[in-house]
Amino acid sequence: MTDLLRIEDLHVGFATDAGPAPAVSGVSLSVAPGEVLALVGESGSGKTVTARSVLGLLPGTATARGRVLLGDGTAEPGEDVLTASPARLRALRGTHAALVFQEPSTALNPVFTIGWQLTEGLRAHGRGGSGAERRALAVEWLEKVGIPDPATRVDHYPHQLSGGQKQRAVIAMALALGTRLLVADEPTTALDVTVQAEILDLLHRCRTDFGTAVLLITHNMGVVADLADRVAVMRAGTVVEQAPVHRLFAAPQHPYTRELLAAVPQYGSGGRTPPVPAPGRPVDAPVVRARGLTVDYPGRLRGKGFRAVDGVSFEIGPGEVLGLVGESGSGKTTIGRAVAGLTRVTGGRLEVFGEPPAHGSRAAGRSGRKAAGRIGYVFQDPATSFDPLLTIGVSIAEPLVVHRRELSARDVRARTAELLDAVHLPRSYADRYPHELSGGQRQRAGLARALALRPELLVADEPTSALDVSVQAKVLDLFTSLQRELGFAALFVSHDLAVVEQVADRVVVLHRGRIAEEGPTGQVLGSPSDPYTRRLVAALPVPDPARQARRRPRPVAEEVAGA
Repeated sequence: MTDLLRIEDLHVGFATDAGPAPAVSGVSLSVAPGEVLALVGESGSGKTVTARSVLGLLPGTATARGRVLLGDGTAEPGEDVLTASPARLRALRGTHAALVFQEPSTALNPVFTIGWQLTEGLRAHGRGGSGAERRALAVEWLEKVGIPDPATRVDHYPHQLSGGQKQRAVIAMALALGTRLLVADEPTTALDVTVQAEILDLLHRCRTDFGTAVLLITHNMGVVADLADRVAVMRAGTVVEQAPVHRLFAAPQHPYTRELLAAVPQYGSGGRTPPVPAPGRPVDAPVVRARGLTVDYPGRLRGKGFRAVDGVSFEIGPGEVLGLVGESGSGKTTIGRAVAGLTRVTGGRLEVFGEPPAHGSRAAGRSGRKAAGRIGYVFQDPATSFDPLLTIGVSIAEPLVVHRRELSARDVRARTAELLDAVHLPRSYADRYPHELSGGQRQRAGLARALALRPELLVADEPTSALDVSVQAKVLDLFTSLQRELGFAALFVSHDLAVVEQVADRVVVLHRGRIAEEGPTGQVLGSPSDPYTRRLVAALPVPDPARQARRRPRPVAEEVAGA
């Protein structure tokens, strides 16, 4: 079998209390040596189930039929994973195919060093010779995947490596065994845009330097445009379209593919037109004013503390949306929490509605509670931002019960119904629990809760990062329309430059707790002046293979070594 992977008429179902639930129906795919096949689609489309079928990692409740053949690229027939014995599956994993997980932290054992975990695979498959020889191989492969100072890092534990370095280590473990096929399940979703660019370059090197093929599972069409040769689009467990990447982006045939591509935020669109300021408030009275804002976190057990925000100054005008962008650890979320009064300011000055924000102290008193009622907060993860024991209606009504005690129960129910209407959710969802809603529906409910008190300021912390691209588009459209209609100011925290360009009037770029650049969205993202901002923009993959190739010729990531 000349292909490294051939899937023929794969069907996978899961046993549930309500009966069998089909997850994959009639999927047929192939991956040739050195090829990158991207498998795209929304959550629940069957992408990850298909990927796990390749390595025989389906749970015990699953039943599968069809054929999943792993080959070695020669004329020899492939081996069927679905009928292989447990011992044979262990032999195939790592040598024929290996899985790169979405979150590298969960793929590594926290109590063993990176070197031990890398050599463990060599020991299990009888490779590498003596212990010293296996250690030398581990150092060699860590160096090949771009981890700096590999002779030292080989003795580090996972928590001592950055997210990008952990993902490189996972890839090194696969390559050290001579894996011909990498099954990469959302390998860059948990990474910043610059680190994402480095991992994409590494996957590109895997194919060019080592001849490794990649089955890429993703919902990021920019990543697909950057790396893939062919694309298979999945919906509701079936493949609705397969095509070479350039053809699929230029002329998608299936309506769902066209819908998926249309929902992707297009970087370079120039941003939005600034809104009219909210009536009744002077133009020169900012909703938020920060001057030399500093936030320190104390160290543990009298250890050295950490400065998360260092001397930041900015303003948010009435009715304005300010985008806050930067990598993880840059201080974005800390600033958002400080503005909302959820994190204590340790230096400089921060004013919200002309007063320092309350931080839950008794001194804040009624004025602090009153100011809190003028601020809405949309959290990053819609699944954990709701109490699982409360219905959606009760959660949405909670701010009204706390801050609008003069309202009757009937008034609260009426306002809750209005809020569900505003975010395009059926009123019957008030009686549902969080787990009964999809991710997009939960985020809409979170937006409804944030708007319950008709806030003058909304803090949105990565509100779309946990959502599929089509759901993300609907939430962004909803956010924009409500902001235009209600006129609230907003602090929009995100690492996705294309999303920020779509919703923000101005942008502040943060780097290691300090402002690298700020200004109008079109100016900062269209013609960045700071090297760090230029690096962020250059690392962003755009959903157009031809344009992406022109924007980011390889390699691009020397500037950010060690990420």
